[in-house]
Amino acid sequence: MDYLIHILILIGIYVMLSSSLNLVAGYTGMLSIAHAAFYGVGAYTVALMSLNLHTPFLVNLVCAIIICGIFGAVVGIPSLRIKDDYFIIAAFAFQIIAFSVMNNWVSFTKGPMGLPGIPQPNLFGWKISSYPDFLLLTVIMCVVCLLICWRITHSPYGRVLQAIREDETFALSLGKNVAGYKISVFVLGAMLTALPGALYTTYISYIDPSSFTVDESIFIISIMIIGGAGRLWGPVLGAVVLVMLPELLRFVGMPNSIAANMRQIFYGGALVVCMLWRPQGLVGKADVLRK
Repeated sequence: MDYLIHILILIGIYVMLSSSLNLVAGYTGMLSIAHAAFYGVGAYTVALMSLNLHTPFLVNLVCAIIICGIFGAVVGIPSLRIKDDYFIIAAFAFQIIAFSVMNNWVSFTKGPMGLPGIPQPNLFGWKISSYPDFLLLTVIMCVVCLLICWRITHSPYGRVLQAIREDETFALSLGKNVAGYKISVFVLGAMLTALPGALYTTYISYIDPSSFTVDESIFIISIMIIGGAGRLWGPVLGAVVLVMLPELLRFVGMPNSIAANMRQIFYGGALVVCMLWRPQGLVGKADVLRK
């Protein structure tokens, strides 16, 4: 039972990550390979504040959201002056820089040794320590994240984002501040990654840079694309498919060393299938790969 709850918690974490990326890439058309970096910034903020300052979980979470937003602005303002492939390269550069800082600033982040013993959250006297408690917290955070995404995408602001995705020149001709919209949604997407970052770091009680690599960013992109970019429920479906189905390999007697490689083959094969026959994903309506 605990194993099943663990899988559900992981699904929830990736639902939040891919939903926040969906705002940037699915609804606005800006494919970013830096999402794991923001995820790591949020996770390390919560971990370091918990271990060094002993501040409450909610305070750590708010600070993580603010810091992720600041980093989003620092990256987004110069990067979004360029377009398409050049923006992808700029985001990729930030991903590499962020991972290098996490891995090499040993005096601050402990580098490859990681940060063990991260305290579990306490919300208004509710000590979250068991699997069911963390599952309930995951559900609450997922609902909050999806409601925020729904409110954004079903507002006039969200319709402008979709107009930018479809035809940026047309949006400019309507007098829309395209650069401002792109920067703001990039910052919003970065801020939302603090939610899964805070959840992950307190759930595992240990983090190290290996959880926030380029591979992790690509996995988040895969969830969004396969589930369906530009749809609220696309990332939810993608997270269920890409997190749960590979776990079935554990029940067919396959050694872990082989199963790990098979999971990577599964992710790559699913992406190839989507690109060839269903580029908008299972339930999506935006082909972000076309750009």
